[in-house]
Amino acid sequence: MARYDPEFAEMRFGLGLSPLFAPAVSPEAMLAGLSLPDRMAERYPIDGFEPFRKRVLHTIELQKSARALDPGRKRSRLEAQRAEMLGQMRGDQLRWFGQTMLRRIHTDSGLRERLVFFWSDHFTARGKIGGMRYGSATFVEDAIRPNVTGRFADLLIAAVTHPVMLQYLDQTRSVGPNSRFARDSEVARGLNENLAREVLELHTLGVDGPYGQADVRQLAELFTGLSYRAQSGFRFRPRLVEPGEETVLGVTYPDVKDLEAVRRVLEDLARHPATAVHVARQLAVHFVSDAPDPALVDHAAARFRDTDGDLMSVYAALLEHPAAWAQPFVNVKFPLDFISSALRALALPPEAISGLLDAQMRGWFLRSLGRMGQPWETVIEPDGWTEEDNEWLTPQGLAARVEWAMAVPRKLMDVMPDPRRFVVQALGRHAPPEVVFAASAAESQSEAIGLVLCCPHFQRR
Repeated sequence: MARYDPEFAEMRFGLGLSPLFAPAVSPEAMLAGLSLPDRMAERYPIDGFEPFRKRVLHTIELQKSARALDPGRKRSRLEAQRAEMLGQMRGDQLRWFGQTMLRRIHTDSGLRERLVFFWSDHFTARGKIGGMRYGSATFVEDAIRPNVTGRFADLLIAAVTHPVMLQYLDQTRSVGPNSRFARDSEVARGLNENLAREVLELHTLGVDGPYGQADVRQLAELFTGLSYRAQSGFRFRPRLVEPGEETVLGVTYPDVKDLEAVRRVLEDLARHPATAVHVARQLAVHFVSDAPDPALVDHAAARFRDTDGDLMSVYAALLEHPAAWAQPFVNVKFPLDFISSALRALALPPEAISGLLDAQMRGWFLRSLGRMGQPWETVIEPDGWTEEDNEWLTPQGLAARVEWAMAVPRKLMDVMPDPRRFVVQALGRHAPPEVVFAASAAESQSEAIGLVLCCPHFQRR
């Protein structure tokens, strides 16, 4: 391994430097931080799906009750109650964004928060209909965050069977063409291949993986039965199941289909050699470079195969390889990471976020992220946010970063840090002389801090 640089490690594999936390002294220390209790989740809680589901159910019941009434005062009252409930759910979504930011600003394990984002993006899922639109954070809290240090197979199963994923990829509408439901129902509903295709193409084998259309269809038939209802949550519904055995990648699964059969095929996909390569490459691209050294990918993939997808071992392989440290300041930070790392460097106190009005949170954060090209929880495609640096370096995106850096920090903080101290807080010994000079020569504190945040060294990792 190349000589370990604690400051560079925090920039590349974490969320940037903070005067509140000393950088990890070794790769082993970074990994050890992942093994500790998840203090950020305890300190800044976000609801899981079950309490959120009950609120979704309430909005559905109010809507049904209103539709059963003729237009009038009673119906209007129920519609107003539903609108109020949806407003509260929008407020929860905004509050959970604030909790997410506080976790990122005040964690002493930036690697954990980066991994939570990476896997949330790898398994992109968002609610699409009604109150479910506000529940994406519950998917992360239930399926992603508890599993980022375990087996890939467990993470895969948790993500694929979560209600938000099932709704996002239309699995709740998938019915076996020869199922009991199809035979008995007068409503035409057919097989939906969305979930099966994304599991093969994005979640496991990769777009160039060794599968064909027959594998997609057979996997989709095996997935029939996976469902969700607001009234009862996640369910496996045998009446929707396509009868008969299925063959996926040459492995035949028997006619008896249940949740255990779904787990079995996902376990097999998780340990496939192509999955090891795909996951290793995705990690290397995200953390190191758009064009990572093939040796780094091979090393991490081999560790994945050797440990049956033990993610901590894969992270260790990534951190120990010289290629992970060979190209400093290559990847452009995502807008969310740019803002998070800026506020870490500023050591923004928790009350500066938790005390914001909704309008301030939306204006200073959500609208800014949208202008930078990464609107919160609205990624459009199942393959998540692009990792290509050039896609983040658009004139509009860069202008939005400059605008945010020059205006928002001074609104959030009553007292700004000395710019000469801040440049060290933000970049450590990697601060270029010209940035140090600019910080000391700017006309105002806020302008000096904005110049540091806008410099190329801070925009990349």
